[in-house]
Amino acid sequence: MAATNVDTDFLLRIENALDQIRPYLEADGGNVKVLEVTDDMVLKLELLGACGSCPMSTMTLKAGVEQSVLKAVPEIRSVEAVNVVPIP
Repeated sequence: MAATNVDTDFLLRIENALDQIRPYLEADGGNVKVLEVTDDMVLKLELLGACGSCPMSTMTLKAGVEQSVLKAVPEIRSVEAVNVVPIP
């Protein structure tokens, strides 16, 4: 857990939500790492492994990761990756 600008319980809720989607990411050789939660409640993630270079990572982020987090942690307004590869 890398983010230091939120309390431990809040970060644990985020990590638990991410743990629900991680098996699917790991099955394809990827993962995510929490970097920060901004003051406007935007969760910033780093895409790791295959997720960092996958052209479908934007779809995975929005359809899978973001939905899992928003469902479990409604305080989060959106999820963004700092290293998304744009779809050509």
